[in-house]
Amino acid sequence: MSTFKSTVTVNRPAEEVFNFLADFNNHQGLMPGNVVNWSSGYDDAYFEVPNMLKLRLKITERKPNGFIEISPVEKPPFAVKLHWEIKSGKDTSEVTFTITAELNMMMMMMASGPLQKLADHQTQALIGLLK
Repeated sequence: MSTFKSTVTVNRPAEEVFNFLADFNNHQGLMPGNVVNWSSGYDDAYFEVPNMLKLRLKITERKPNGFIEISPVEKPPFAVKLHWEIKSGKDTSEVTFTITAELNMMMMMMASGPLQKLADHQTQALIGLLK
C-alpha cells in the first residue's frame, strides 16, 4: 500500500470542520479544477477527470469530530481509500487527509505525484473554504 498524506491547521473547532467534511455536498470546493460532472448527496459523490477516470465515492464511516472514511462504490483502476482525521486544539483543528492506494510499480510511477498533489490540494482548499 502507498500512502499520501497532507496535514494542515484550520482556524475552526473540530466540530465545525467535521460537520463540513461529513457532508459530501461540501467536497466539490475541495476538488481540483480538472474535475467535471460533479454530483453529490450527503453520503456520496460522483465526478469525472476527463480522459482519466469516472469515480463514485461513498462516506463509509463517520466518527463525530474526529474521523471520516471514504471508499469507492464501484471498482476503480486500483484499490483506494481516503480518510480525513481531525484533531481538536484550542480554537483550531489539525486536519490530515490521507489517501491509501494499492499501486503496482508502474502505477506507482505514474500516480504517486498526482495523488500527493491531490492530498495537498484538498487540505489547502479546506483552509480557504473555512476561513
